[in-house]
Parts: sequence; structure tokens; C-alpha cells
Amino acid sequence: MVQVFQLLMFNLSQTLTIICLAHMLEEHPNVVSIFLNKARELHTTHSWDFLGLERNGVIQKSSLWNKTKGEDIIIGNLDTGVWPESKSFSDEGMGPVPTRWRGICDVDKNNTDEFHCNRKLIGARYFYKGYLANLDTNGNISFHSARDIDGHGSHTLSTAGGNFVANASVFGNGKGTVSGGSPKARVAAYKVCWPPLAVGGGCYEADILAAYEAAISDGVDVLSVSLGGKNVEFLESSISIGSFHAVAKGIVVVSSTGNSGPTPFSASNLEPWIITVAASTMDRSFTSYVTLGNKKILKGSSLSESKLQPHKFYPLISAVDAKAVDASASNALVCKNGTLDPNKAKGKIIICLRGDNDRTDKGVQAAHAGAVGMVLVNNEETGNEILADPHVLPASHLTFKDGTYLFNYINITKSPMASISRVETQLGVKPAPVMASFSSRGPNVLDPSILKPDITAPGVDIVAAFSEVASPSEQKSDKRKSSFISLSGTSMSCPHVSGVVGLIKSLHPDWSSAAIKSAIMTTARIKDNTGKLLLNSSLENATPFAYGAGHIQPNRAVDPGLVYDLNVTDYMNYLCNRGYEGSHLSVFYRKPYTCPKYFNLLDFNYPTISIPNFKIRHSINVTRTLTNVGPPSTYKVRIAVPREVFVSVEPKVLHFKEGEKREFRVTLNLRSLTNHSNDCVFGRLDWTDGKHHVRSYIAIKPQL
Repeated sequence: MVQVFQLLMFNLSQTLTIICLAHMLEEHPNVVSIFLNKARELHTTHSWDFLGLERNGVIQKSSLWNKTKGEDIIIGNLDTGVWPESKSFSDEGMGPVPTRWRGICDVDKNNTDEFHCNRKLIGARYFYKGYLANLDTNGNISFHSARDIDGHGSHTLSTAGGNFVANASVFGNGKGTVSGGSPKARVAAYKVCWPPLAVGGGCYEADILAAYEAAISDGVDVLSVSLGGKNVEFLESSISIGSFHAVAKGIVVVSSTGNSGPTPFSASNLEPWIITVAASTMDRSFTSYVTLGNKKILKGSSLSESKLQPHKFYPLISAVDAKAVDASASNALVCKNGTLDPNKAKGKIIICLRGDNDRTDKGVQAAHAGAVGMVLVNNEETGNEILADPHVLPASHLTFKDGTYLFNYINITKSPMASISRVETQLGVKPAPVMASFSSRGPNVLDPSILKPDITAPGVDIVAAFSEVASPSEQKSDKRKSSFISLSGTSMSCPHVSGVVGLIKSLHPDWSSAAIKSAIMTTARIKDNTGKLLLNSSLENATPFAYGAGHIQPNRAVDPGLVYDLNVTDYMNYLCNRGYEGSHLSVFYRKPYTCPKYFNLLDFNYPTISIPNFKIRHSINVTRTLTNVGPPSTYKVRIAVPREVFVSVEPKVLHFKEGEKREFRVTLNLRSLTNHSNDCVFGRLDWTDGKHHVRSYIAIKPQL
């Protein structure tokens, strides 16, 4: 493996020296790239039932799990490490480690941490030099173990490839069997994310790139990367460079789109060679009801372990009315540390507004002030998105609409009272999926001609393995421990797709990363379990900027019929189109590469079509190539576009032999817009042979 050098630039007083050193290092033949060692951020199993791999715990005949459970596929995970003793990583029933595996179980000489791998967890490494370079002190932390003390890495890795574990639950809720999407895959942990100390904290560029290179050398098949950060040019990103190297070696890389939604242009991990995953809900909820003194019942969400006496009512008070003398009303409203007066809060249920501090921290502050319970209500921005958190006291999370009713109730009622019910697990929730409010949105800020995110998957209230030294609520004062926990985020949706990738790669080991990505995207669904179009948490129609190609369907993705394929040359030409040349290209492809004289980005063979700044009454031609991965067949095209857009496809019928490639051309014309709006409009192409539907979504941004 080529040795990777990373320049760690962290001291302003040494800037001139570092610049000179950087220029010297750039000339070294083994230097991949030099850029700032920036910190990145971490972006959570009924979900497999919701995705059709089982039904009520029974694997149906049509399930992909009947064909494979990811046997001997190797899934690597860049994250906070792993809790190796978790039952999710038990090697019971696993055969010998694949002979192609070249990785190690990296422990210190004396293994003081007692960290052990097995035939399931076949590898573990840790990378900390980039992180260490940004600290004033080492603090009280050991850098010689891949053990997960946070819980995030154990959760994501077990979601992708964890073994079957019966009778798992979160404090008795959601009890059942948990597993990863590829439950019989082998897994490997690459610890690149570390806790905050005196300065910094997180996942640093140098460590991420080093982990990518190690995983490639070790022989993983899939890399699940639930982390990201501010979007920068690909040349300045370890995720961009490392993932390109991995894809060039046939490894599929899956990453989270980030948790900065619903703000437009917030999506991250925008590389066209990565599968970028958004987050949505599933049809299960952990429900807790708030009953008011006027008998009004409000449905909320929670995973509180403790509970109030059934049907007993307690005084209900806004956090503002319980504020400490020296606290501002705005800080007290969101229940920040030290803002609540115990003399006012004791024995009452406190209403806290969502925002600023952690949701579970609000419960900690309420409990410290002597409250018996908490009702967490959404602000207008978070709307209808309610999450089940393991609060330290009885609590329930309500929507903005119900929160507004609640505040109105206490304002007009002389002695407002309320009770909070114990948590119950509800299945068959409708509508589902719904796009999570936190899930980052497109358009693609780096290159709007590539539609991102690519796909959505379950990422809300996901139950999976956890670290048994971490606090379930992520609060230091919470001393509870749990082997499994429910988390929400695109970090949780990402490994769902990684697990499905493992299944597809197990059955189709010869498919390229792009072919697998295409199979997942073109077979996705944009309707919920009521048969209507996917919604945002505001209950308005979502768009491909939220869900990409739609909601993943594993059983269909394994048999897509046709795929839009790409190879390393295509990706290199894409980089050429961005102005990369010479040494910049060699960062990605470790061989000399000559850019073509002509390359039309519109013809880049991506499974979706995105056209920014489309002039009205102008025509654009787009070319795509489909590869048949099924039996010989004939496909006809169907077109669905809004009336502002005229689309024609030639030819309209494609005849395929086995393995054959066929090209088609799409001509698009944007007519006058009736509302004179430059909002994006969306359409769809659907190639079908009667059995398969190969869907490609179109996004057009009008230029007025």
C-alpha cells in the first residue's frame, strides 16, 4: 500500500515554515495530498420488517434474506469503534474467517483493554494522530484501542452487519430480535472518531484517510461511513479521496447526507462515486400520551424508563414560569442548565421547548429542579417530527401543533394539570415513511448537476447495539447502561443501505459499485404505506432533494433488470470537467491520466438527471447508457413530467441481449412557466419490460 503522509497544520505561528514544508512534501512521490486536518462530525430493528426482509419476524418466500444474509461479505465501518462484547457481534454459527481477509485486530502489547475479535468481528483498528495533533493535552483517554466508549460506532456497525439477537429491547420497549441488514456478514471497525477533550474532538481528516487506506488494504467489500462535515472541494477532503480510492478497488462506499435539514443545500458527502443516504421514518413508534385536565389527550413519543402513577394528575407549568431569578425567559423556555428554580418546579410537569441544547439535557435539567415529568414540544421549524429519547424522567415529545395547544391550555386554565402515560410500542403507523426534518436536503451545493442525496432509508428511532460504558441519554449525570439503544439520524439510515449493499454484493460479486448504486436507486419507491407520495415532516409533499431516488426496496434492488454503470475512467473525466489536471488527478488515481478533449457533464451516466439553470424555450439533449443485468428482454419507456416540461426519448423501445449495453437520448424543452417561478420542477423516466421498472428522476432548475 502506498504510504500516506498527511500534513497536520495547526499552529498559526509556524505558518511560513509549514507552507515551505508543504511545498517540499508535495514533491514527494508517496504523498497523496496535503490539506487542513479538519474535524469531521458523526452523523442509529423493526426496520428490516418495514423494508420487506421479514414479516412479523418471519422471513417470507419473496425476501432477499432467503437468498443470502450477506455470508462472508466484509463490511467496514469508520466511526467511534465497536463494543466487541455486544451480542450483535457474536460469532455463534459463523465459519472460518475468509482467507482473503488481510486485516488485524489491533490492540496494545499487553491488551490491557481486553479487546478481542472473533469470526464475526474479524478486524479492528484505531487512528488518532490527526486528533492528537489538535489537542493541548492527551487528557484521560487511551488511544490504544478500537473500543467504543460513545456507542455511535457499535450502533451503526450492528445496523449494517450485526448478528441476530433475540429479546433485545430499550428498557423493555420495542422488544424483539435485532440484526443488521447483512446479519451473516463479517464486520471490521475502524475507529476514527474520538471524544472532545480540552480542545477539539471528533473525526479528523488525517485519521479518516488513514482508515480508508487501511480498509482497502485489509480487503473490505463495503465501507459504511456515517460521518461528514462542511462541504469542501473534493481535493481538500479525506472522505472524497479515500472513498475514490476504495471505489477504484471495487469497494462500495455508503455515507450519510447529514443532519442539517430541512435547510436547502445542506446535504453533504456529495461525491458521485458515493451512495449518499437521507433519513426517513418507519411504521413503528414509541408512544407516550399526555392527558390534560380538560381530558384532551395528546400523542407524543418517548423511551423514558421511569413512569408516573397511572391516571394521576400533576400540576403543569411552562419552563418560563419556573425560571430562576437570574435566568432569561428565552433560556428557561428551552430548559438550559441552571435556568429552572427548584422552588417553582418541584412536583410539577415542566414544558420545555425544543432547541439550543440536547433534548435529553432538558429532561436532566427538569429532573435536577425536582420536576416529576417533562413535556418536550417542538418549535415551528421542527414541526411534526417527534423522536423517542431515553429521558431520565417520565417525558413525552409533542409536535408543534400539539405544543401550541398545550401552551394555550396553561394560559387559559387557572390550575392546569396533566399526566404522562407509560411508553408503549405501536406498529402499523401511517403514513410511513415520512422524511425526517433533520435529514439534510439538496440541491447539491458543489455540483447541482448531480442530484443528491441518492436514496432514503429508515433513520428515526432505530434500535441497535450500544456501548455499555456510554450513557443512553448522552448525559454525564445519567449513569444507566443499556446493551441496545434507539438513535435517530442519517448516521442510522446510512448503515441500513450498507447492509443492503452487502446482500446485493453477496449475490452479484461482479457488479461494480456504480451498478449496485444504480440498482438501489432505480428500484426505489416514492410512495408511503397509504399509497400517496412521500411527505416531509410538515406533511407537505417531499421532493427528490429530500429523498433522492426514493425509499430503498431491498427485495427489488437485487433484481433491477437494467443498471446505469460507471467506471473509474468516468469518474476521472468527471473530475477533469471540474478543472482537475496533472497532480490533482493523481491524488485520486495513482497513475498518469490525460483528460479527454471533450466531456459533456449532461452525459455523465448517473441514475438521475439534474439540469441547473435551464433556459426557457431552450432544448437540451442528455444521453444515458443502460446495461442489462437480467435475461434478454425488451423495455419500453414511460415519461412522467409536469406540463411545463416537454420530454422525448429516442429510441422509445430498447431490445437487450444478456449483458448488452444500449444507449438512449433524452431531449428536454422548458416551456413558459405559468407562475413565473424559478422553483425546481421534477419528472421521471421509467423503462419497463413488464416485470422490472427502471426509474430515473429528473430535476430541472429554470433560469428566468
